[in-house]
Parts: sequence; structure tokens; C-alpha cells
Amino acid sequence: MGKIVKTNAARLLDRAGVAYELIPYTVDENDLAAGHIAEQLSEPLEQVFKTLVLSGDRTGYFVCVVPGDSEVDLKSAAKISGNKKCDLIPMKELLPVTGYIRGGCSPVGMKRHFPTYFHSTALDYPYIYVSAGIRGLQFRIAPGDIIGYTGAQCADLVRRPE
Repeated sequence: MGKIVKTNAARLLDRAGVAYELIPYTVDENDLAAGHIAEQLSEPLEQVFKTLVLSGDRTGYFVCVVPGDSEVDLKSAAKISGNKKCDLIPMKELLPVTGYIRGGCSPVGMKRHFPTYFHSTALDYPYIYVSAGIRGLQFRIAPGDIIGYTGAQCADLVRRPE
């Protein structure tokens, strides 16, 4: 795959002294789902976390980082973030709001710092995967380290597929 490019998110973690590994994977433009990434990494889907940006009716933008095998529960996300209701932001807002594109959105290094919430199962693993800020590159990182760096809270944020 050639030389791994250091992303802005990686440089921020370096500056903060946070340990991580950069793990490349092959991007499929037609399949940006966490399942594809987990398959490429030969890791369990529930250990590959996706970064979702939501907007609440009271607090504005916030970030939920949830396992790849689940969907964010909007009622739970609204409650934990201090909103009455919330929704995922439209895809066209992702780049202007965060500086990231779909499939490459990292909880580290967005244009502004937003309140961040990790699903509580992140703490069940010695390491998790989250986007390193571009498609084709993941952080392999201790959950406590990234939760601490982002100032995130842990909460039950998901509903499991039937």
C-alpha cells in the first residue's frame, strides 16, 4: 500500500502524546460501511466504531461514536446530549461542519470541538478502531485514550439490529 500518510488527526494525537497505530485498508467507494472496514482489517465489526455527527434542538452539533454493527438510538442520543430531539446531519453538511467527508470522519480534529459520546461497549475492548481522518486509514487505539483525548462521555447510545 505504500507509505502511510500522517493525517491532521494523527498529528494532533502525536502532539498530545496519545499512543495509536495507523492501520490502512482498501477503500471501496461503493461500500463505505463499517462492515467493509472490519472485513479488511479482519476484526470484529463491533470493535470498528463509526463517527456520526448529529444536531440537537437545544445544543446544536454533537458527535456519537458507535460500534459498526449498530445504529445510533436517536432518543438515547438526544437525552444524553441534553436535547429533546436530534437527528443525523444531512450528508452535504458533513464537510463544512467537520472538515471531513463520509467514510473519513474522525472524532479527532474536527473544525470545532463538539460534545462527543462513545457507546459504552468501547470500554469492553483493549483497543478499538476509529477513522484517522481519511478514507482508507483507521486508528487502532485504546478506548480510554481516545475517550480521554476527546473529552467524551460514555453512554448507551445504540439500538442493535433485529
